[in-house]
Amino acid sequence: MQDANNKRISRRDFTKVTAATGFAILSASKAKAASAETLKFGLLGCGGRGTGAAMQMMLGNDNVQLVAVADLFEDKANAARKKYEGTQNPKVQGKVAIDDDHVFSGFDAYKKILASDIDILIEGTLPYSRPKHVEAAVAAGKHIFTEKPAAVDPPGIRQFIAAAKKAEEKGLSFVTGTQRRHQTPYVETIKKIHDGAIGDVLALRAYWCGTLPFARPRKPEQSDFEHCMKNWYAFCWVMGDNIVEQHVHNLDVANWVMGGPPESVFASGGRAWKDDAAVYGDLYDHFSCDYEYAGGVQLTSLCRHWGKSDGGVFEQATGTKGRSDCRDMQDTPNENIIDPYIQEHIDLVKSITKEGPYLNEGVRMAESTMTAIMGRMSAYTGEQLTWDKALNSDLSIVPKVWSFDESYPTAPVPRPGWEA
Repeated sequence: MQDANNKRISRRDFTKVTAATGFAILSASKAKAASAETLKFGLLGCGGRGTGAAMQMMLGNDNVQLVAVADLFEDKANAARKKYEGTQNPKVQGKVAIDDDHVFSGFDAYKKILASDIDILIEGTLPYSRPKHVEAAVAAGKHIFTEKPAAVDPPGIRQFIAAAKKAEEKGLSFVTGTQRRHQTPYVETIKKIHDGAIGDVLALRAYWCGTLPFARPRKPEQSDFEHCMKNWYAFCWVMGDNIVEQHVHNLDVANWVMGGPPESVFASGGRAWKDDAAVYGDLYDHFSCDYEYAGGVQLTSLCRHWGKSDGGVFEQATGTKGRSDCRDMQDTPNENIIDPYIQEHIDLVKSITKEGPYLNEGVRMAESTMTAIMGRMSAYTGEQLTWDKALNSDLSIVPKVWSFDESYPTAPVPRPGWEA
């Protein structure tokens, strides 16, 4: 994500996000979900986003304890454990108790952590594997915090939605990393939009215009699969392209305002920067999408990764009585607002302990991800798509077999008229 000056901000450092957005972080004593029960949680996916989410879970709640970590790579799982056990943060100390037999790695690490004694799973792995992990977590009876996006293709979305519905049947709490849904200015403003503050919504804009993404050139000793995992932002099958991985946040706000996903999309896109498949894989660097919602409401959606970041990151709704940036009508003073990356974990715990409303955000996050995927599908093919046609597509881009011994050649950059 980016700050108001369009500088790249990583979700890995919530303190930077706080400084950039002006949110205050309340002390753990104010932010805690009071409960005598200690909820044990495990982290699956020990990269920057996963380790950040686990830290934010502990910063926001007094009644949680991190007891397990898991990652495809053993060194990353061990590094995460060392990081948490060595923290000097007084709000985290005492909330980490990871035994040697609760550090898992390998392709079956998700099975091992789900077989442990955790109550909550933080799913922070890469998007290609998320539907499988979420489905397994629900089957194992675990409450879930999962990062976005839900999946990278329509079959993955359908799998994710089925898991979310099963979680509701089981009464499992399910919170997702679309943090604007827990960000007070957005919550209060969009409620007022729904209550008629800007009249009937006529049109929307959603932008995510950023600089070039990170790129990690392949090392000689890396297999195809390891390179795809380490340079994950370069491959559509791993992360869904930038419209899915990043712009999903803005599209989620548009769907929130409109009360559901769009009916159709017509899009274009391409690649204007370095055409270096060895570094940047098969991604587009820009998308321009025209979404249409019920009643003919249009959403202009722009996202890109270019050397210049002019354009910003924002959402905007225009109605018959005025215009809103979807976060400009808050009532709560800034000093009383908790950082949304922490608030989402507080809300999850309160859902579990029944101190707050029951939360299951799985279907709506899957719908916002599918909104992004259908935009990508339209841009890749040049075809106008309806929601039903896109959602029910058999397009599957994730390899069936995941192995360090298999070959995973880089796909060509899509061109309109080719298969998506």
